[in-house]
Amino acid sequence: MTTNQKLAVLRAAMAREGAAACLIPSSDPHISEYLPAHWAARRYFSGFTGSVGTLVVTRQKSALWVDGRYFVQAEQQLAGSEIELQKMALPGVPTVAEYLKNALGEGEVLALDGGVASTALVKELQTALAEKGASVRDIDLAGPNWPDRPPVPATPAWLLDERYAGEPAADKLARLREELKKQGATAQVVTRLDSTAWLLNLRAADLECTPFALAWCFVTQSSAVLFIDHSRLPAEAQQALAGQGVTVRGYGELPAALAAHTAPETVLVDEAGTNYAICSALGQNPAFTLKTGEDPIQLMKGVKSEAELANIRRAHEKDGAAMVRFQMALEAAMAAGQPLTEYDIGGMLAAERAKEEGYLMESFAPIAAYGPNAAMMHYQATEQSHAALAPEGFLLVDTGGQYLDGTTDITRTYPLGPLTEEQKHWYTLVLKSHIGMARAVFLEGCTGGNLDILARSAVWREGIDYRCGTGHGVGFVGGVHEGPQNLRISNNVKFQPGMTITDEPGIYETGRVGIRIENELVCVELMKTEYGRFFGFEPITYCPIALEAVQPELLSAEERRWINEYHAMVYTTLASRLTEAQRAWLAQKTAPLA
Repeated sequence: MTTNQKLAVLRAAMAREGAAACLIPSSDPHISEYLPAHWAARRYFSGFTGSVGTLVVTRQKSALWVDGRYFVQAEQQLAGSEIELQKMALPGVPTVAEYLKNALGEGEVLALDGGVASTALVKELQTALAEKGASVRDIDLAGPNWPDRPPVPATPAWLLDERYAGEPAADKLARLREELKKQGATAQVVTRLDSTAWLLNLRAADLECTPFALAWCFVTQSSAVLFIDHSRLPAEAQQALAGQGVTVRGYGELPAALAAHTAPETVLVDEAGTNYAICSALGQNPAFTLKTGEDPIQLMKGVKSEAELANIRRAHEKDGAAMVRFQMALEAAMAAGQPLTEYDIGGMLAAERAKEEGYLMESFAPIAAYGPNAAMMHYQATEQSHAALAPEGFLLVDTGGQYLDGTTDITRTYPLGPLTEEQKHWYTLVLKSHIGMARAVFLEGCTGGNLDILARSAVWREGIDYRCGTGHGVGFVGGVHEGPQNLRISNNVKFQPGMTITDEPGIYETGRVGIRIENELVCVELMKTEYGRFFGFEPITYCPIALEAVQPELLSAEERRWINEYHAMVYTTLASRLTEAQRAWLAQKTAPLA
């Protein structure tokens, strides 16, 4: 069926249920960013394949909201359909709530699936629609009208060894209970997959490229219950969890367990990370008093322990060695005139990472974008649709790996041949932006919103911006995108030593070029003076940055010093993992910039 035909089926279901509109978010029961295919309803009904977007269908119209990362991609994928693209945060573009408020009238109903919509989203819509006398109804219209819907994933689950995790589940549970007390709560339903994974050292492969298991955890001051299909968790893992004070029940038993709970509890509810159906179930039990607050595990896991950081650095060393071998293979193939496409790059990267001990999987589908395709920040080449590489211009490669030691995320933009002076200029601006963040020194208390300008200022001076954040946290054997910290103007989370963050400014000129340089950084304390504690960043990505694309005269002495010191560190760190020929190649790539 075409997109329009799918929407017609959805409208017929709306009519049967008396709904004037239907909203389909990019979400699953755990409000995940990257979804199992079973819950990718927005993708099915809209045809848009990006990771984030919201589809709204009314009786006569439909619209899709995407952020700046996906403007170009969405325009292409919605072409030929009735769906109107709504470019979020641009002047004149309504929010989802504003659009629905204008579209619905007295007594009309918005249908959405409360099992995948966050409580925060539902409350926002209820407030907006109440002004028009309209309402929100919890009903799943997408699922029953989705033929050949993929099954719910059920991959084998396992426990991450403590030598990698660095801390047993029992200790993490004790820390969580103390945090709950500080917020005036006694219990929490841990709903986010990354929170459950970190809390119990639980891993699986239920999400593509992300080692999480579909599971919930209900934690009180005296107990912890993991809800997961028993058949997926080996007996020895269940015994190990029991030794940590964790009992195991079936994944689908959570609603009944909440309804049957009789002990009085003040339950902390993270409305942004808890689906509306679970929040409603909690509210129906008189034993529970609900207290709204942020999931404390997000910040707990955001600050990496020394053991986690040691493992993460080791993962990046492995990843750096793989990236060296990949770049050497790329250069050799291009020099030999071997036909290569964007799609081939993913296989080359996977082959090199697979040689490293403890490699699990990619941390996200690789982005290999040649020339103007790189202007789409989350471009995906496929076996059916891809560009051939030519010995000129740029190839942008954004990629990462999952290892038992940690999760990596790196972007390099490779010159494949002659460049224009304009391309070199843009590349140098991106490098200056990258260095601006990497060299940051800031007082304790600064947030991602405070720091974001340090990267953007280099491109802002020329009237250029990039429609995304400068960086995001990275999970530990977890999600490649992790909060609560990020480098974005709107972020208000204070940086702490141990937090990891990516540094990935870019320039994206539609139809022309896309350039990004990305390292992962860890926040460290630099000094303590009478004025307080001063923090900075240490790069933990070990891979050369292409210097042949740089206009050296645009770099300051401090910026040249940074790149030379970074490259010296890259060589020293990777040398022992490389052959003699690979070390010689790396020595050339990391030679000091004059």
